[in-house]
This record gives sequence, C-alpha cells and structure tokens, in this order.
Amino acid sequence: MRQFFNKNNLFSLALILLTSIWVLFTIATNQENAEEIYSAPQKGFIAPDFVLNDLSGKEYQLSKLKGKMVIVNVWASWCKPCQYEMPAMQEIYEKYKDRGLILLAVNNTYQDNVSDVLDFVSENNLTFPILLDLEGFVSAQYQVQALPSTFFIDKTGKISEIVIGGPMSETLIESKIKELEK
Repeated sequence: MRQFFNKNNLFSLALILLTSIWVLFTIATNQENAEEIYSAPQKGFIAPDFVLNDLSGKEYQLSKLKGKMVIVNVWASWCKPCQYEMPAMQEIYEKYKDRGLILLAVNNTYQDNVSDVLDFVSENNLTFPILLDLEGFVSAQYQVQALPSTFFIDKTGKISEIVIGGPMSETLIESKIKELEK
C-alpha cells in the first residue's frame, strides 16, 4: 500500500483529478455559451433579437416588430455599394411602408462617423429608421462579413432571405418583399 502512495503516483493522481475538473468545467461553460456560439443567422430561422437607438434616440427592438415585414440592412456611409443601394431602399420603403414594411438601416457606427451618417441621411433624404450600432453588437451577432448585408425577415420573425453585398436594385428588393408578403 505504501508503494501506491509514493510521490509519482500522488502527482499522477492529482494531475488526473485536476484534468477531470478542467474537462467538466469546460463542458459546462461550452453548454452555457452554445447558443451564442451557434446562433449565426440562417434562412428559415428566427432572426437574432437586438435593441438599438436611432439617430434621434428612439429605441427599436427587432422582436417587438413581429407581425410586420422587416428588412435589416447593415451599412456604413463610406461603403460605395451601400451608397448606391440607399436610393433604391428609400423608394421601396416609400412604396411598401403602408403595407407593413419596416426598414431598419443598421449603421456600423463603430466603423463609421456619426456626422458622416447624418450628412449621408440628409443628402439622400432617407426617411426610414437609421439605427446606430455603436459597439458593433449587431454586426457581430449577425456575423456581418461584408457591407452591405441585408436580412429579409417575415411576419413570424424568421429570416426569409439573406443578401450579402450589393448594391441591390429596386427590382431585387421588391422581389424579396413579395416573398415576405406570402
């Protein structure tokens, strides 16, 4: 029995015990964070919720817009494709807002400048909500890799279509809205 409790065996036993504790801790931590790790937005799944303020400070929460058709367009004022597609977004918004369309233009403010955003909105006479993603939360949550990135969300809150890049034409945007209306 004394041979079992020598220094090498005690060290090995302690190492096994610590390794077991670490493995259990890692498993528990990964299970707690599993939703965050695997919650990339996908077509056919509920759009990840977010809360952002617009340029005037009004708060918008995506999940509170259930029952409406929603377009979430992630953009920046310096992004050329974003600049080219915004007039089409404005035309579509004017055409469909009375039919329940909500257009949320989420500005990548953490990579942009608020004064440039204000100038861009004013120059283009944009009337839909411009939300400020100051910390990059929505961009990270939606795993935005390119600007613009647009998410078409149906009345049940599910993502109907994802369009990465742009600029999108009025015709393309309108075809995606017609899918949302079904």
